[in-house]
Amino acid sequence: MSVVDDASPPATTGRPILELLEGFIVELREAGLPVSLTENLDAMEAVKHIPLEDREAFKYALAATLVKSNAHWRAFETVFEVYFSLRGKQFTISDGDELRELTDDDLDAMEAMEGRQGQGMQGGGGDALTPEQLAEMLYKALMEGDEAMLRALARQAVKRYAGMEPGRPVGGTYYLYRTLRNLDLDSMLERLMNQAREDSPAPMSSLEERLERDEYELRIEDLKKEIEAEIRRRLVMDRGVEAMAKTLRKPLPEDVDFMHASREEMASLRKAIYPLTRKLAVRLARKRRHGRKGPLDFRNTMRHSLSYGGVPAEPKFKYPRPAKPEIFVIADISGSVAAFARFTLHLVYAISNQFSKVRAFVFIDGIDEVTSYFEGVEDIGEAVHRVNTEADVVWVDGHSDYGHALEVFFQKWGKDIGPKTTVLLLGDARNNYHASQSWTLKEMQHKARHLYWLNPEPRSYWDTGDSIVGEYGVHCDGVFECRNLRQLEKFVDNLV
Repeated sequence: MSVVDDASPPATTGRPILELLEGFIVELREAGLPVSLTENLDAMEAVKHIPLEDREAFKYALAATLVKSNAHWRAFETVFEVYFSLRGKQFTISDGDELRELTDDDLDAMEAMEGRQGQGMQGGGGDALTPEQLAEMLYKALMEGDEAMLRALARQAVKRYAGMEPGRPVGGTYYLYRTLRNLDLDSMLERLMNQAREDSPAPMSSLEERLERDEYELRIEDLKKEIEAEIRRRLVMDRGVEAMAKTLRKPLPEDVDFMHASREEMASLRKAIYPLTRKLAVRLARKRRHGRKGPLDFRNTMRHSLSYGGVPAEPKFKYPRPAKPEIFVIADISGSVAAFARFTLHLVYAISNQFSKVRAFVFIDGIDEVTSYFEGVEDIGEAVHRVNTEADVVWVDGHSDYGHALEVFFQKWGKDIGPKTTVLLLGDARNNYHASQSWTLKEMQHKARHLYWLNPEPRSYWDTGDSIVGEYGVHCDGVFECRNLRQLEKFVDNLV
């Protein structure tokens, strides 16, 4: 019986690995990745043609068959690292080619073995080392780039400093923070740089110093990854693969809630918006080319009937060229829904070539037209920034007043709404108990081609507290929950 190497996927074939892959595929689907049955079969076929001891090859073979978008890579990688972390609730080879879970004794044996490989750590797993000795060994390993020693020291640092307790409901970030705080890697980096300067035969140029610092920073990042991996392995061992996969599950960019996105998730959303707009523009253009059939073209039908002996066997229809609609976007940019308005403006202006005219209005308790901010601008983000900083949208106190804003809009620009106009209202309809002035929407609906309301709040929150979306909704052609890019894409796809 032999323990599977830490850097290798389960080195076995047959039912156990297939069952593991099956659970892996299920978790990918739970995370939101669109994995079809065909892709599942492709993945299982792909792993037959790669060396399973090569973890990177195993990972990228699965990615090549299961991941269709770069935006989904992070979610895939998170699930992969849990299911194939090869520590914690992971596997060894035993008699009969069966898999079993690694135990604490196995982990200690692996630490002792890697400790011997890593220039003789005392006590096998390094338990006899003082903190000062551990720091010194870490310094030497980083200086020499000794990967085996760094893996062993990362394992020992987690064991000594993370304070992990079985069954304790604490996330991995807390354990990572405790471990890194005790290692004080910033001071370690400065010590490494000072040593590099002393070892240099001549004073280092700024370029040489920068290259040296980059190299040490890269080694420290690799150490942090080893520490994260060790924490994850131990958490998986304690809680199980499925539980940890669920805990670490990250929403795809298109499923991130606009109103509760973190800074990191906002960055992912901004990256995801551009390929989404290109896809929507192509789709909308195709829909316009292949619109509904027009009325029967009697003359053309009779002319073609001559080839059938005068029988009109192939009816011909007129295909009127559909006119591009106009779109008016009226967006609440108060703090609670500003992110939602920003991404909707991004999307609408990115596909503006599908509309004959796009006009944008933003409001809080006052309202202002910001169409000119987007004209001749290559970076829509710049225009959106101007909207947030320059638009005249405060009337009294800067708290949302939908009634006043809609009334002013209708008085100033209502005459511009016509039968080709689609009006798009964006906001949560939380009116701070002001007068609703819902008659303005009734008038707009009579004049416009369509009037839609997009609300970024969950439907269960509608008409609670100061929300009056129901009062406005009776005068709209549709009120839609629109909390993420996936829902926004689905709605915009039906605009034309």
